[in-house]
Amino acid sequence: MVAKLSGSGPRPEQTLAWNMKLLSHHELQGFGGIGEGMGMQITSDGRRILWLAHESAPKNFTGVDVTDPRSPKVVVQTELPHAKVRSNSLDIVGDTMIVAYQTKDVGLVPAGFDIFDISTPETPRLVSHFDASGPYSRGVHAVWFVDGEYVHMAAGAADFKPTHPNDDQFYRIIDVRNPSRPVEAGRWWYPGTREGDSAPPPSRLEPKFDMGFRAHNTNVFPARPDRAYVGYLDGGAVILDIADKAHPKLVSLWRYSPPFNGFCHTVLPLFDRGLLIVSDECVLDDGADWPKLVRVVDARLETNLVPISTFPLPPFAAFAHRGGRSGAHNLHENLPVPASWKSDQIIVGTFFNGGVRAYDISDPYRPEEVAYFVPGAPPLSPAGAVQLNDVYVDDRRIVYTVDRFVGGLYILEMNI
Repeated sequence: MVAKLSGSGPRPEQTLAWNMKLLSHHELQGFGGIGEGMGMQITSDGRRILWLAHESAPKNFTGVDVTDPRSPKVVVQTELPHAKVRSNSLDIVGDTMIVAYQTKDVGLVPAGFDIFDISTPETPRLVSHFDASGPYSRGVHAVWFVDGEYVHMAAGAADFKPTHPNDDQFYRIIDVRNPSRPVEAGRWWYPGTREGDSAPPPSRLEPKFDMGFRAHNTNVFPARPDRAYVGYLDGGAVILDIADKAHPKLVSLWRYSPPFNGFCHTVLPLFDRGLLIVSDECVLDDGADWPKLVRVVDARLETNLVPISTFPLPPFAAFAHRGGRSGAHNLHENLPVPASWKSDQIIVGTFFNGGVRAYDISDPYRPEEVAYFVPGAPPLSPAGAVQLNDVYVDDRRIVYTVDRFVGGLYILEMNI
């Protein structure tokens, strides 16, 4: 039976669980603040290394041996060059890892991404750096790298001056087939967000909710290499035709904000079912930007996207004021790489103080929650509650989830 929550709900220090069991927890050597970059490498000697990008300085990325998920071991942890840069996002193909770098302010460096050879996980070797810095750029926020050939990313550029400072990151495609010399293959930005555009600037949300018309997740799958599925924050969900990478073309734009409070984060296609799973990101504490939702969208006709349901959220009264952020964020994205679990029936996502949750969408008109795990508040957390930030599910159906402040890594068994 699902636990019934009422009134003010459970205390933040309580752990809540249903159909997920904690196998192990690692505080990552006292640096447990992790961003939204998780990827798994299967090494030549058969080990499984989970790579994690940190949410903020001083650490860059951490590699954790999770071959035995009950006994994780840190094998490497690296430093950032200064306190005004963060990594936040990474992806892995084989023994190659891409790590994003975003600066706190425009004009700083390093701002772009690094390519690492991780064939020896204990000693990652820098192959090259792609520079995305500039007078109006903070660099790269999120990367998508699954085919070994192209990095798709949300980034600024030296030659891109936004019409509004919140609109400084757009969709860029980088050719990394020669990893020692990455080069841009193409780009697309929301019409009206660049100085000199013929289109007028887009109408903005009210200031407290205005997070910008920026790209976030930029998903491209080998099953449909001519399409990019982009969460464009306040601009909504975007589908692009990238058959000609040098000249991406808009296929569909579904903007639901206003009346909602913006921040479209992830657009996850389920090709065989003609569906998209579209998640928001909660970015304000104490329920101030509620509701932040995960939507199921009928995409059989990609030029006419139609929402058909939303995932049932944790109860507002029980979680909104539990501490920190409360609402949707990251999804496990069915990465088309060997170590990643793939499902078009079960969707797993993180909900900050609402923990990590799994949903059965066998009936897309009626999603049902089937499992969750909400850790108790990590000691010394500035939020006063857990803030689960990202999730990765491996091909063994082991769930890995991370706290954005101090909680570190939680490794779970999902019993559904």
